Amino acid sequence: MVDYLIGIDGGGSGTRALIQTASGDTVGIGIAGPSALGQGMVQAWANVLAAIRAGFESAGLAVPPWDRCVLAAGLSGVSHAPWREAFLERDPGFAQVTAETDSFTMLLGAHDGKPGAIVIAGTGSIAEALRADGSRATVGGWGFRVDDEGSGGWLGLQAVRHGLAAFDGRANPSPLARRVWMHCGDERDALQTWCGEAGQFEFAQLARAVFDCENTDPAAALLLHKATEALEELALAVDPRGRLPLVMGGSIGERLAPRMRPAVRSRIVAPQAGAAEGALNLARRRFRETEEAL
Repeated sequence: MVDYLIGIDGGGSGTRALIQTASGDTVGIGIAGPSALGQGMVQAWANVLAAIRAGFESAGLAVPPWDRCVLAAGLSGVSHAPWREAFLERDPGFAQVTAETDSFTMLLGAHDGKPGAIVIAGTGSIAEALRADGSRATVGGWGFRVDDEGSGGWLGLQAVRHGLAAFDGRANPSPLARRVWMHCGDERDALQTWCGEAGQFEFAQLARAVFDCENTDPAAALLLHKATEALEELALAVDPRGRLPLVMGGSIGERLAPRMRPAVRSRIVAPQAGAAEGALNLARRRFRETEEAL
């Protein structure tokens, strides 16, 4: 007997749980700490369960046994198969557990489970599509070290490269270069230390400086132009025929969407819901498939 369906949106900064009854009534929403799989399975499950408990508590309900619940989780890191398997192996006893990428659950939420495409550009970047025949496509999302073009991390990395070149005298000490020095250090040792210790998140914090300097610095304006082109390429690659409605997600994607060429911009629609709603959509789909098979 299944009483509840639960959708999880989990990433590197937090976890959101959306809970409904099996009949479709919304119970509550719970929030907890990060559950990105790259930060460890113990932490991921601890915060997934904490968010679920918080959702029931917000509704004044006792937390039910896990075997009365179907769980679908959209989590950062699920695309790495060993992490996904390690997460599923730690299932504490749910009636059913589905683990998907957070980008796919965001896609499902954005289009209410119907065919569509999404380009997400926040700290990283990726594009996903669900076609009318049920098949899926993924473009990008290879990771900060080798990809993520058009994202906040990529913009910050390019800004730092410009700042280092200006420090060396290989480029003009432009407003963007000065912002980099203010943020990372204005001496060689300080710059080297910052670059050696910074990760994707730290680089992404400099994306704001690129936008702030756009009107006074051609280097910043060029970076934003290149970022826009990169996101356009993702949109075109994930849906070459341009037949699917497109949602632009993520803080960078939303800001750059109005700059895109008309052929891409004309396809953009507003998202219908978020990633937790998309995960809940997936949980309900899996629940129905199981019921139909019985």
